[in-house]
Formats: sequence, C-alpha cells, structure tokens
Amino acid sequence: MRACKLGASVSLIALIALCLAWELWLAPLRPGGSWLALKALPLAAPLSGVLAGRRYTYQWSSMLVLAYFAEGATRAWAELGTSQALAIAEVVLSLAFFACAVVYARLSGRGSG
Repeated sequence: MRACKLGASVSLIALIALCLAWELWLAPLRPGGSWLALKALPLAAPLSGVLAGRRYTYQWSSMLVLAYFAEGATRAWAELGTSQALAIAEVVLSLAFFACAVVYARLSGRGSG
C-alpha cells in the first residue's frame, strides 16, 4: 500500500509539472506561453489529500485524471515532435496515477485496516 501511495504522489506531482512546463516553456500553443497551462490547476485540488493518504481523494481523483489521459491520447495522435512526446508522457503519467490510486483506494477500504 505504501508503494501505491508513493507512486500516486510522484505521478501526480510529475503530471502537474509536465502540464505547466509543456504549456509555458517546452511546446506552448503560442510563443511565450499559453493559457492552457491552467489545465494543471484541477490537478492541484487532490494533491494534499493524495499526500495525506485520504481514500476518498484517491477515489475521485482517479476519475479526474482520466481527462488528462484523454487529452494526452488525443494530442499524441494529432501532433508531432515535442508536443507528441509530451502527450505520450502525459498518457503514461495519468495511467500510472490511475493505477496507483485505484489500487490504493481498494487496499485502504473498510476491513483492511
């Protein structure tokens, strides 16, 4: 269970950093940065609950991160170059978080503590 909490925490922080770096510096839609960097904001909402190990946060944030999987999959298919590589990284990080969050929520359920 500790590995799932660590995996979810690391992948969530990395996903936030990726979203910010992607839209501000690495491959923004417009030179100088893009307002699309605000897409990282919803990921900050579950951060404290994930770090604290709150089961309910793991449950709802596992659904939230599926939107980032969908965006990453779409942009990986539609874009080329740096943006495509960043989109693939978004897919990997969102799937890692999803898997860790679902397993952690299941293992921390009633009767397991």
